[in-house]
Amino acid sequence: MLTRRHFSALAAVSALAACAPRQPVPPLSAQRAAAPPEAPLPDFYGAITDEPFPIPAIEPGTLAEVHWRQEVANPFPDQPVGTIVVDPDARTLHLVESAETARRYGASVGAVGFGWDGTARLQFTRDWPRWNVPEEMIERRPELEPYSVANGGMDPGPDNPMGARALYLFQDGVDTLYRIHGGAEARHIGRAVSSGCIRLLDQDAIDLEGRAPHGATVIVLPSTRPASFDPVY
Repeated sequence: MLTRRHFSALAAVSALAACAPRQPVPPLSAQRAAAPPEAPLPDFYGAITDEPFPIPAIEPGTLAEVHWRQEVANPFPDQPVGTIVVDPDARTLHLVESAETARRYGASVGAVGFGWDGTARLQFTRDWPRWNVPEEMIERRPELEPYSVANGGMDPGPDNPMGARALYLFQDGVDTLYRIHGGAEARHIGRAVSSGCIRLLDQDAIDLEGRAPHGATVIVLPSTRPASFDPVY
């Protein structure tokens, strides 16, 4: 049973606690300095200088480690070697290399209303492709009319959004108009920002194009994510 004496003792303890100096909180700059340093980017994300056009290095701090190209345990062991599987919700692309392993790439995918899913065939690839803007995109963005198929498209180069490599996806011999291609900015990897195509970093697009077999099956899984507010570029 609590008595008046107990209440007095508790009040005294509380008063002492209230008057005790608090532990100093380090300034924000010190907290940031105490954060573990970021792992350095792998060398394969450095500048590439032996291509027709220079490819700059990925800037440190712009690409999360989870999106680095790497060999991982194969999440699709039932798929044949050489199959490409794109998971738009995870924003990843896997190239099946064996029953046990796959090579994973970080990707940016189609924004809401522009995504595509299904099974296609890797019909062919192109180094430094031209960008032939589809008519439906020109309807949304008339300023791209100079780069239409009728006008010959956009010349290859650093300003071409197709980047250094493109893998062309067909269904039943018909071009889907969807591509897996380079040209992605590191800050867009892991986001849904494109008009439907699967974008990779140029370094990763070059690597994938060199590994993917001609005629490979490409599976783009359906998205189950709710609508997002990622912009379309």
